Amino acid sequence: MLVDVMADSVLDTLELVPFLFVTYLAMEALEHSTEGRVQGFVARAGHAGPVVGALLGAVPQCGFSAMAATLFSGGVVTAGTLVAVILSTSDEMVPVFLAHHEPVGRLLLIMLLKVVVGVVVGLLLDAALHAVRHVGGPRPHIHDLCERARCHCGGGDGEEGAPPERGEGAGGMVAHGHRRHGHGRWAVVRSAAVHTVQVTGFILLVTFLFGLLIEVMGGNALAQLLGSHPVRATFLAALVGLIPNCGVSVAITELYLDGVLGAGPMVAGLFASGGVGLLVLFRTNDDMRQNAVVTALVYAVGVVAGLIVSASGILF
Repeated sequence: MLVDVMADSVLDTLELVPFLFVTYLAMEALEHSTEGRVQGFVARAGHAGPVVGALLGAVPQCGFSAMAATLFSGGVVTAGTLVAVILSTSDEMVPVFLAHHEPVGRLLLIMLLKVVVGVVVGLLLDAALHAVRHVGGPRPHIHDLCERARCHCGGGDGEEGAPPERGEGAGGMVAHGHRRHGHGRWAVVRSAAVHTVQVTGFILLVTFLFGLLIEVMGGNALAQLLGSHPVRATFLAALVGLIPNCGVSVAITELYLDGVLGAGPMVAGLFASGGVGLLVLFRTNDDMRQNAVVTALVYAVGVVAGLIVSASGILF
């Protein structure tokens, strides 16, 4: 049984590799060509930060949530902008959907839902903070952030508000939580290859484990177990989504496409799955209470969205 499940898992996974690589190649090229302009655009967005952040967060690229967390820790963007980015970030959902040849309309509908909710929640959060605590616009203190991270950023004179050097600020946490693979055309190809190998490994692991589980329990029994407790599955999926690892969104998407997870739990997990944004937030922001509130809010929004989708019977 183990040999059969492994063989099926390998064959199913290998079919996805070319599509994953092409998708990541486009994503890496996009990020390498626009990263500096995107960061400056978000920093200058002001009160429209949640709108801009949610729209840019949905663009298939690597690590925008990590950049948003660093900008928030440096006082460059608001809490609402950070939350909007995390909620709208598609992480590995896009390449997995495309690799499985799923209808593009379904993918766009999920992304649109994440963007709309991210914008609404982000704007409401900023408005509530301004009304209750009279919190105005963010006050940049990136120099303090860099001093804590010992990244020697900013101009040589330590000018306040100078941005961290790319790849060094936030304790060296960039993109998927690792350092850049360099610059230039071959760096894009190399980075795309690395991401393809990583996600392929996650897909193979998830496919094998759940293939084994289906063999032991039976596909109908597993689907009935999760389907009979959609509320419990929604809470658990959102909790799993908080794990800062690209394998999480891969697993949630794969389980949904295999019919194991319903639309509600899938939505809950993907809302909470914002790449390594929360990990970078806890690494760069000293205010642990603030970090905990952001995390709890992201989790709550994911659960509520998932429950609404389940109750309404929406199918993607």
